[in-house]
Amino acid sequence: MTITSPTTQGRPAAGAAGAGKTVALFSTCANDVMFPQAPMATTQLLERLGCRVVFPKKQTCCGQPLVNTGYYDETVPIVRNFAETFAEYDYVVAPSGSCVGAVRHQHQMLADHAGDAGLRRVVDGVVARTYDISEFLIDVLGVEDVGAYFPHVVTYHPTCHSMRVAHVGDRPMRLLQAVRGITIRDLPDADRCCGFGGTFSLKNPDVSVAMAADKARNVASTGAEYLVAGDNLCLLNISGVLRRQHSGILPIHIAEVLASTEEAS
Repeated sequence: MTITSPTTQGRPAAGAAGAGKTVALFSTCANDVMFPQAPMATTQLLERLGCRVVFPKKQTCCGQPLVNTGYYDETVPIVRNFAETFAEYDYVVAPSGSCVGAVRHQHQMLADHAGDAGLRRVVDGVVARTYDISEFLIDVLGVEDVGAYFPHVVTYHPTCHSMRVAHVGDRPMRLLQAVRGITIRDLPDADRCCGFGGTFSLKNPDVSVAMAADKARNVASTGAEYLVAGDNLCLLNISGVLRRQHSGILPIHIAEVLASTEEAS
């Protein structure tokens, strides 16, 4: 199925939805180092909707790579730093379903592993206020039409951790469907993993490459100009294959699509 959104219709009032809300941006370490355009777009989008965005400088990794490899003791200081860094904020928003999923799924477990009841109390509060960008827009700000304009053909890959751990559901697609001028084409076998899986791709490279090749083939079959996802490392894995195949299909984070406007194009 192909969905094409109209290029013109009434837009939500800029700044109305987020007025009075202060948001702590959790950029994630991968985005901070490799894909700064995603947290920058997240900031631009939230500020356009009226939020005040702050960047706590003490933030580091969420700890997911260490936890997934079994280094629980070594991850506890990372969890403690995360909890202390974001404890004072009402909202913590990240452009990564994977990292948000890790905060929700692992941080309480690690606080219990450390036997630290005080840490567990702080972690409980921070976890309850941590959102993927798609969740924050729809569940907290109550908006699906963010005033975006992106006149391109795209296909959307729902990343494993965003769907199965963070449980963002259909929120990203609802946001994309409200973008002006966009054409969305269904991705065959969309629910299949791209093969990245963090350390999985390092420990099982042949399997990872085969999975990424299957995903890239399905992406290419849509005829899309852009592959959209909510996790940049999954985009990196798939786009590596697409580049080697000279497909011309570009990876783009959903926050960048939603931050795009007619005025900026």
